[in-house]
Amino acid sequence: METARAIADMLGSAALQLASGPFFYLAILFIILQYSRQMRLERQLFAVKLHDWKGMALRAVVTGLLVGLGLSLISVFIGASLSPSAVLWLWGIAALLMLARIRYLCFAYSAGVVTLLQWIAGFTSLAERGDGIGAMAASLARIDAAGLLLLVAMLHLAEALLVRLQGDKLSTPLFLEGKRGKLVGGYMLQGFWPVPLLLLTPVSAETGASTAASASLPWPTLFGGTGAEGWTLVALPMIIGFTEMTRSLLPAAKARHAAKGLLLYSVILGGAALAAWWQSALLPIAALLSIILHEALVWRSKAMEARREPLYVHDARGLRILGIVPGTPAEAMGLSAGEVIYKVNGMRVSTKEDLYGALGANSAFCKLEVLTVGGEPKFAQRARYAGEHHQLGVILAPDERANFYAADGASSLMELLRGRRASNRRGGAKSSPAGAVGGEEKVQA
Repeated sequence: METARAIADMLGSAALQLASGPFFYLAILFIILQYSRQMRLERQLFAVKLHDWKGMALRAVVTGLLVGLGLSLISVFIGASLSPSAVLWLWGIAALLMLARIRYLCFAYSAGVVTLLQWIAGFTSLAERGDGIGAMAASLARIDAAGLLLLVAMLHLAEALLVRLQGDKLSTPLFLEGKRGKLVGGYMLQGFWPVPLLLLTPVSAETGASTAASASLPWPTLFGGTGAEGWTLVALPMIIGFTEMTRSLLPAAKARHAAKGLLLYSVILGGAALAAWWQSALLPIAALLSIILHEALVWRSKAMEARREPLYVHDARGLRILGIVPGTPAEAMGLSAGEVIYKVNGMRVSTKEDLYGALGANSAFCKLEVLTVGGEPKFAQRARYAGEHHQLGVILAPDERANFYAADGASSLMELLRGRRASNRRGGAKSSPAGAVGGEEKVQA
């Protein structure tokens, strides 16, 4: 009974620590800024709203809470010695790294840097100093670096699962600048999740923690809690997320590709962290793997895109579909990105004007002949009802008259906070008319 009461007290204390700290709220603010920028980009390029940033942010928070619950339950069998100072070091270094690149918010980088700093500081006598520098060095030395890297591996395992399940649903179509300035269609896959963790960690005289639930646990832990005087819960707010760009794959295929890379990364880093726990001399190697392998994931994605031809371009067969507007006839007819519309109401179409004219030839019915991504013929038809939205609801790949394309994403935290413009105007292009999409009339016809 006393143990249950002590655990309840620890839960309340850790939850209060999480709620009173700024980091979880900063993670949510970052997610809102990213998703609202994505919505602005959709409106500037297509003059329609394909996603709702409020709904996306809410789903991200709920999903992150579930992931945090799952990882917190797993942590009770690990027993890594992670103290509140680890939170300050992780977020402090992540904030500094974000000043250079937003993608460095990923804790693969900050955990790797923390581990390397701890290793380097071990060759000095900084921790013996009585000033602030000495206090920082001492807190750095107390961090369980192997446990921290194992936690990063677990977070990336969860991220791989989320990317596999939700990655294509978090995608947005774009007009992108291709080779020699020609515009092509593409997709940005972007998802972020705030993950609040309540980690069971051993307490010892060296950690400086004062509250423990019990002298021992009724189950063994992976790290054993050697020298522990008891156990406590530590609040560790984290954030996981990914951003991928593709010109050559469907969003679902790109999500599968990214998820495989993240899964492999988590397995390798997890193995390296366990090896470093067994033999501390391997810690700097594990830290370097945390950073270098994550950079390899970025290189892997870019290299694959460079090898492949763009998918979202028009060809001699007809008009390539880039995206579908939710709630429109195109969605009801089962049209999807990557398909090619080559006949409308029995008439061949090769330009938007052909499409408009063929749709206008029959105001009561719409019959489409489409080629799937694999080149198979497909037929879609639907009655057009009075009072129904007059547009078909397809976003076509860009042509030479497109005026706007997606700008490079904000590379640093300051650029994101300044609200860097989401789209660029092509050189010499005139302003688009109201309701335009990339300098052309809306292609929902």
